[in-house]
Amino acid sequence: MRIHDETRSAARTRPVLRHSLNTLWSAFALVHVLLILLALFGAGYALGDVEIVYRGWAANAAAGSIVGVTDNFVYPILALVPILGAFAFGGPAYLTTWLVLVSGLNAAAFWVLVRSRRTVAWWWLAFLAMLGPIALLRIDAVTVPLCIVALLWLRRRPFWGAALLTIATWIKIWPVAALAALFVASKRRWRMLMLAAAISATVIGVAGAFSLSRGSGIHVLSFVAEQANRGIQIESPVAVPWLWQIALDVPGSFIYYDREILTFQVAGAGATAMSALMTPLLALAAAAVLLLGLRAQLRGAGTFAVLPALTLALTVTLIAFNKVGSPQFISWLAAPIILGLVLNGRVWRTPALLGLALAALTQLVYPYLYDWVLSAHPLMVLVLTVRNLLEFVLLGWALRALYRPTSGAFL
Repeated sequence: MRIHDETRSAARTRPVLRHSLNTLWSAFALVHVLLILLALFGAGYALGDVEIVYRGWAANAAAGSIVGVTDNFVYPILALVPILGAFAFGGPAYLTTWLVLVSGLNAAAFWVLVRSRRTVAWWWLAFLAMLGPIALLRIDAVTVPLCIVALLWLRRRPFWGAALLTIATWIKIWPVAALAALFVASKRRWRMLMLAAAISATVIGVAGAFSLSRGSGIHVLSFVAEQANRGIQIESPVAVPWLWQIALDVPGSFIYYDREILTFQVAGAGATAMSALMTPLLALAAAAVLLLGLRAQLRGAGTFAVLPALTLALTVTLIAFNKVGSPQFISWLAAPIILGLVLNGRVWRTPALLGLALAALTQLVYPYLYDWVLSAHPLMVLVLTVRNLLEFVLLGWALRALYRPTSGAFL
């Protein structure tokens, strides 16, 4: 009788599970269709980087001028893989190919996440919808799903996870936050460090040899100097004082367009000096966070008690202390928050809600009302101020969680 009852119970639950899975994937498709429609027909112009910059790089590469190989590049060298890959069907199809590529990567990460915890998959869909079309239209859209998969793999496939994080870092530098957190939290840190070093050496060696074979200098590390030489971008937290000066018509402060970096930046009294200070300040802040993570690890906290909070703290540090403040930076938050939710459930409700709020405020700023930002409209400066303050609130939560780490409830 008991076996018969259990069989009937299992039969009743299977349709529910299938329905839940079908609903999840239907929601995934709906969110991505919505984001694509907003990108194509929504207010503002979020397509610029893909349609103009990335496609331009790909077209130039087809003509023999390859950024990162024959010329300096603003991104790490492996960013060329998706940028050139989207050119596979030619320039006219570039945007469509790009959207298919990043949607496919998101689908792969979503599949891995659904197998871990379905409720967290719902959070990611909400986050993507809140963030808007920018979630698909920058090189970051390639690295975020790679990092989600890598972090979820670390429990059962630690070396594959570390390898994927290293590859993602050579596409866009921000996943180095997760790598650094892993090296501090893991007891296998030296083997993982050797793995990351071997992959990095291979990338640098192959790219350098290719550059030399084409008769140019080695440009594989040019992205470091390209980023360091930037001014203060208008969306960054450090830009807020100058934005308020511009909004209040204080003489000497203004917004200008840097044609080399292709971003809007602030100028005014002290802006140049502050821009020079931001890189060492970012390094010091990251070092302080790493020391706090090391403290937790030395006090006996396990790898997965330290890793989520440390990854989140380092990721937010890279955003909050950065003189660049591109809207797509908020997309980085998805990976560490997803890891924390998978391991700790409701304990991570606060960062989950803060992440949604940051995403929604970012979508409001870009692309829809970006013209108001460029004119330093007081209302949009206020929105930016609130958004940037919330980044520090999230950082404070992560530091507190790191100071008193908790074991993963779902480990």
